Amino acid sequence: MSDPGLKEAIRAVGGVSELARRIGISQPSVSNWSRVPAERVLAVEAASGIARALLRPDLYREEPERLDDVDAARAREYALLATLLARAPDEALRKRLARIEGDATALGGAHRALAEAAAQASAETLEREYFALFTGVGRGELVPYASYYLTGFLHERPLARLRDDLRALGIERALELHEPEDHAAILCEIMAGLVSGRFAAERERQKEMFERHLGPWLGRFFADLERAEAARFYRAVGAVGRLFIAIETDAFALPA
Repeated sequence: MSDPGLKEAIRAVGGVSELARRIGISQPSVSNWSRVPAERVLAVEAASGIARALLRPDLYREEPERLDDVDAARAREYALLATLLARAPDEALRKRLARIEGDATALGGAHRALAEAAAQASAETLEREYFALFTGVGRGELVPYASYYLTGFLHERPLARLRDDLRALGIERALELHEPEDHAAILCEIMAGLVSGRFAAERERQKEMFERHLGPWLGRFFADLERAEAARFYRAVGAVGRLFIAIETDAFALPA
């Protein structure tokens, strides 16, 4: 293992096993990395606090030239939602979330509520809440997949269409990925990659991806998350997601 970015991330969290735990994959998978895979950069950044430009300088620059402030904020929002939907926040992430500040907009208010919810929680209660919401004994309270929301079943036509579109974009499934690609967390991570420029694609492909694979259901999922019986901290996550998806929907509807 010679990649300096990967070494720094492992050092920051205290070892390979801890990094694997924080991003929700197996320890052997991380041990086999020669560098942080492109599709794992945002998760490793969130877990370790090491900037993406240090993790993968071939993909990111310290000061990205291609992104304006709006797109940079959009990419961060998608990355935040992807991280929170992929796994429960550990203690380090919970503390960072508790320091989030918000502006005077509705989304800014939702950010402040998220910070307050994080400050009132513990890593242990967040782990239990995540399990009740998304895993459960047999099934969690919510089923965060496009196929389920659009058809009532898993692994249906929406997943097949998504896989076709990802192949066209040259986005490959990570070998250690166990969830189908239409999981809400994975879709948010894909959008973060498209918005940030990590996945090379024309800007129009952002709109196509959103309108085909996120817009038809993800706002409804976040609204359900706000109302979920087991949700405490994740009620605030639902509010952030619902408001952000509404903003994205309105923005993509504007004439180019």
